[in-house]
Amino acid sequence: MAKYMSMETLKFLLHEVHNISELFDHEYFQDYDKEAVDILLDSAKDLSDKAFYPSFREMDMDPARYEDGSIVVHPSLEGMIKGYADLGLISGVFSYENGGMQLPASLLSSCNYIFESANNSGVGYMGLATGTANLILTFGSQELKDRFVPKMTTGEWMGSMCLTEPQAGSSLSDIVTSATPQENGSYKIKGQKIFISGGDHQFGKNFIHLVLARIDGAPAGTKGISLFVVPKLMPQEDGSLSPNDVITAGDFQKMGQRGYCTSHLVFGENDQCEGYLVGEANKGLKYMFQMMNEARIEVGITATSIASAAYYASLQYAKERPQGRRIQSTGKKDVNQEQTLIINHPDVRRMLLLQKSVVEASLSLILECSKAADLHRVTEGEEAEKNHMLLEFLTPIVKTYPSEMGITSVSNGLQILGGYGFTSDFPLQQYYRDIRICALYEGTTGIQSMDLLGRKVTLKNGQALQVLMGEMQETLKEASTFDDLKPYIKQFSDKLALTEKVLGHLMPHAMKGEYERYLMDASLFMELTSTIIIGWQWIKMATKAKEALVSGQTTFDEEFYESKIHTMKFYFKYEIPKVTGLAESIMNDEVLTILEEAKVTF
Repeated sequence: MAKYMSMETLKFLLHEVHNISELFDHEYFQDYDKEAVDILLDSAKDLSDKAFYPSFREMDMDPARYEDGSIVVHPSLEGMIKGYADLGLISGVFSYENGGMQLPASLLSSCNYIFESANNSGVGYMGLATGTANLILTFGSQELKDRFVPKMTTGEWMGSMCLTEPQAGSSLSDIVTSATPQENGSYKIKGQKIFISGGDHQFGKNFIHLVLARIDGAPAGTKGISLFVVPKLMPQEDGSLSPNDVITAGDFQKMGQRGYCTSHLVFGENDQCEGYLVGEANKGLKYMFQMMNEARIEVGITATSIASAAYYASLQYAKERPQGRRIQSTGKKDVNQEQTLIINHPDVRRMLLLQKSVVEASLSLILECSKAADLHRVTEGEEAEKNHMLLEFLTPIVKTYPSEMGITSVSNGLQILGGYGFTSDFPLQQYYRDIRICALYEGTTGIQSMDLLGRKVTLKNGQALQVLMGEMQETLKEASTFDDLKPYIKQFSDKLALTEKVLGHLMPHAMKGEYERYLMDASLFMELTSTIIIGWQWIKMATKAKEALVSGQTTFDEEFYESKIHTMKFYFKYEIPKVTGLAESIMNDEVLTILEEAKVTF
């Protein structure tokens, strides 16, 4: 069995860096302890080895396809759904009252990281069931909860989120799917939705679609969008299921994640599609954002997982492939020597360290976000608000950094394999294809970047940013107890000061109402901010590694902890300096991309 992730690193991050055990002091999570966490993680790894990883490449070679009005997926998905449901993970984060295990989101994220590192085409199906059911539990009536949620938590029924339409793309204000009120309190739904992940397959006995639509006469734009539960098959009082005029019109054939179906759905072709309003009319987008934000974190997990699997495949190859000879002190190579393994070449080691630095810090950031969500659930007042703001600020970053730098990371892995990396003999080409979608899922990088700079930086007059800054300062204070970390603290602090200078340059444009100018380089600001936040995560990891080494209280061998410190140093040498160049570009007053000011013809 090839290695696709590190259980040691995952447990180090959970227990030592992010101290998941402090969650168990709260009544809601009191039934968990370190032993229970490790048992669940080990069970997830065992299931991944047996049910997920063996079909990783098969699902790519035998992709989801449209046949006779429905979608056929690889047969291995059936075992994945059953194993995942048997572990209780579909409803894992739900309360006991709602049939869940009151599982910390931190722990579910960790399990999903394991599964998706093994096979990134599998978990999305179950994640959609979780997200759909959770949204109904949060905003739906008791009738909707009782009617649709129970069979979703067992994996019998699947779920989907239906936002995108052919003419609207990511611009949800332009959706035209309609909802016409009926005398029985339901609505007739009519319209098309595209790019619907997990929208249909043979292992779901029913699909509960969450559909954004406009009630007849609703206001234009996003203010007139409502949310509806629209089952593919309508459950009857006798337990039977009848068609609900939801047609699967096709499945998009994709560059990557070919085992994860992407449907084109048509609602109400025969004017017989019935849906049920969730919550209040015209508040659908607000409700859907709960699921969208959960999905954005999940995309970050997917990207991190793919990059993780690619890193370990690259590492294995580098340890086994002999090629070339090391350069001698004379500046020449001794051709009489045996070939050396490519892992001994400095440039290969640089690429491996880049992969390691991206993967491990991305995973740490995911757990940072997940723990904030957990603490928001179990705290009150000012503390709850603090954790909510931290989660809000980090969500676009946790979606974007692993996706964009994950692409770079996997590309470096493919480079390590050379020509073999471009062939189907090795999995790097598949990982490269699979990860590319992550920068598009749930809002492209451009959309996430505008969300970060346009909404999150200004959230509550900058309070969310101040919360984040406070968290980072706490980490720097803890790290400063170790003299050999102080140069990196200084470097980090200098980049933080530079970020404040960048914001000082941008804010006057926002205050003058020059919003297009303010957001013109939002993607560069996302890259700058992400680079700093990942540096924060590496200082966290290096600090905990130093504590373990100095105290002698090590869970893993010394080499493990030393590798974390070494990778932190690598990140600060090769990645953190990029902040300076990004800041220079953002603060350059030349305008080259705004339509009215950029005199260029394409």
